[in-house]
Amino acid sequence: MEALLCRKLGDPTVSLEDNDSPIVLSKNHPIPELDSPTAVRVRIKTTSLNFANYLQILGKYQEKAPLPFIPGSDFSGFVDAVGTKVSNFRVGDPVCSFTGLGSFAQFIVVDQSQLFRVPHGCDVVAAGGLVVAFGTCHVALVHRAQLTSGQVLLVLGAAGGVGIAAVQIGKACGAIVIAVARGAEKVQLLKSLGVDHVVDLSNENVTQSIKQFLQARRLKGIDVLYDPVGGKLAKESLRLLKWGANILIIGFASGEIPIIPANIALVKNWTVHGLYWGSYKIHRPAVLEDSIKELLSWLAKGLISIHISHSYPLSEANLAFSAIKDRKVIGKVMIVFDEKLTRSKM
Repeated sequence: MEALLCRKLGDPTVSLEDNDSPIVLSKNHPIPELDSPTAVRVRIKTTSLNFANYLQILGKYQEKAPLPFIPGSDFSGFVDAVGTKVSNFRVGDPVCSFTGLGSFAQFIVVDQSQLFRVPHGCDVVAAGGLVVAFGTCHVALVHRAQLTSGQVLLVLGAAGGVGIAAVQIGKACGAIVIAVARGAEKVQLLKSLGVDHVVDLSNENVTQSIKQFLQARRLKGIDVLYDPVGGKLAKESLRLLKWGANILIIGFASGEIPIIPANIALVKNWTVHGLYWGSYKIHRPAVLEDSIKELLSWLAKGLISIHISHSYPLSEANLAFSAIKDRKVIGKVMIVFDEKLTRSKM
């Protein structure tokens, strides 16, 4: 089978044909065997790229994988083989899931307890971009911040994978959603998703624009801040939070970790949530399972959608990583197997 191997840490945007590339395409990698009676082998249709995958190959992610390894996290595909005690799935079933490593390959083996059936009528390719991005946002907004109808949600980095997921989940919860992004194309997409107010960083002042919107709607401030960006933008956004606000720390795409003044958090009764979604698999697996099941039901009902910005074959994985690095992405970047590809759907 084809698989992408990370043989050393480094920049994955380098051409795969370059000797300095940390990733190589293995065309004859062994197909994984079923390793338990409840194991299921999935022929992967699509796997998504997340910012964490990029950091992992750079060696900047919080979890370090031993070399060499096959990167990858969430995926979708079809059941290829099942163990003798598998009762939930049959060969040919459409499924999706996530893993710590290993989805940048044509086949993967997981236990049946970790698989989710893709509902009838849902696009299997799109389902490959659901679990990590939407799962992160769902646990953050619904489980941690307990976002409710009528509350005001501010989403930073709103045109990225988790950003677009966050604004859609916010709207599904009945929240008033404010989104921050850069560029007319991103602003247009966010407005098409029903976002109540969009700030274009290329020509607007964040604080001024949001304050004007809040005043016009007679709103007192932001109830929930969803921050995958960090840096100066996060610091500026703190000025807009109301008493009792929830701050969701998702990541630091800006490369700068913000400082949240503890004295102000005390006076304003803010709650600061650090969210490392992957650790729920160890500490709160039932929360993840319930979250993903609800998201799949929302996908089937059309309450949320997966916006695929770019798609690539595995042989062009470096270009996929470049799209993320260069911030060209509006939504998700996907690796798709056995399908004619459109590199950009923007």
